[in-house]
Amino acid sequence: MITTKPYNLSLDNKHITKDTWRLIPLFAAPGRVQMAIDRWLVKQHAAGLHPSTLRFYTWSPPAISLGYHQHKYPEAWQYITYQGQSIDLVRRPTGGRAVLHQGDLTYAVVTSGLTGSRVQVYQQICEFLIRGWRSLGVELHYGTAGRGYIHNPNCFGTATSADLVLANGTKFIGSAQLFYQGAVLQHGSIRLEPDTALFAEVFGINLEAIALPQDVYKSSIVEMTKTLSTAAEDCFGVHFEVQPLSVDEWKAIKRELSE
Repeated sequence: MITTKPYNLSLDNKHITKDTWRLIPLFAAPGRVQMAIDRWLVKQHAAGLHPSTLRFYTWSPPAISLGYHQHKYPEAWQYITYQGQSIDLVRRPTGGRAVLHQGDLTYAVVTSGLTGSRVQVYQQICEFLIRGWRSLGVELHYGTAGRGYIHNPNCFGTATSADLVLANGTKFIGSAQLFYQGAVLQHGSIRLEPDTALFAEVFGINLEAIALPQDVYKSSIVEMTKTLSTAAEDCFGVHFEVQPLSVDEWKAIKRELSE
């Protein structure tokens, strides 16, 4: 059951239990802020100061996020605008290729104690996405790495064995990871209603159609996150406490932004 409880930044370690996760409510913010939050969460969790966490968020203004080790990208990306706003260019703390964050929903999981290879950890975390979208009428399965992935600057241009694709092979969720002192941050972009013209301008290719049931498009992002959160509770065998970021936490995240 998802409950709401104020979160204390100085929560004593003995009160952080593995079966209680934090669920941070959905909100929009600039990409630099969202990435600083994810970095801060994984550092806090690794230090034993913060429970495992799930959150969903969107990017405002739209942004292109670059993988941590992705240093080559078209210079033109620095000058793209959308609906009168500049597109932010933001670096993720995780690996992978560039992702256009417009018309999408991002999830982030911060946890620890998962065993196995990097791909096995991906799949353990992704299970809640598979279950949640199945309950929404969308069947997902893992992609197969294409030979050209390493040379493709577009994360959604090819799928890997850690990505989730639709029945027709279209990539629907692309994820990336950071392992940090025993903790893992996994976040990923869920394609919902991207602007095809903007996608073509950024990556120079036509966006493949996303074949989702019509009733999915009628669902709000809030409804989607509720369904996915319920699936995560069942999948991870935990219960969530809904805890917005506190004033003290925002101050700590602001310091993360300045580093």
